[in-house]
Amino acid sequence: MKLATMPRLALGKISDGALLALVAGLGATAAMAGADATFAPALTVFTDYLEGTGGAIITVLSLAGGIIGMASGRFSLGQIAVPVGVGIGVGTGVPIVTAAITAVI
Repeated sequence: MKLATMPRLALGKISDGALLALVAGLGATAAMAGADATFAPALTVFTDYLEGTGGAIITVLSLAGGIIGMASGRFSLGQIAVPVGVGIGVGTGVPIVTAAITAVI
């Protein structure tokens, strides 16, 4: 099929795709895993918060929500399981995720 006989719509999609590929190719730079420490201070603050009193506050608030739910007369297993899961997640989840990210990078 000659270029002149191609439908306009198809030609427009091809040129849009080529333009996108050209822009993406010009903007590409080399990536160095682990060399960038842009978010290291934020990660440290967030990790310290969850492993310290912030994690304890989150767990206590979750437990209080479960107790209030049970006191209201409707009982479900989630009112016990969710605070337990939150406590386990805050207590052990942060070191596990941090170790996994460090191992991958």
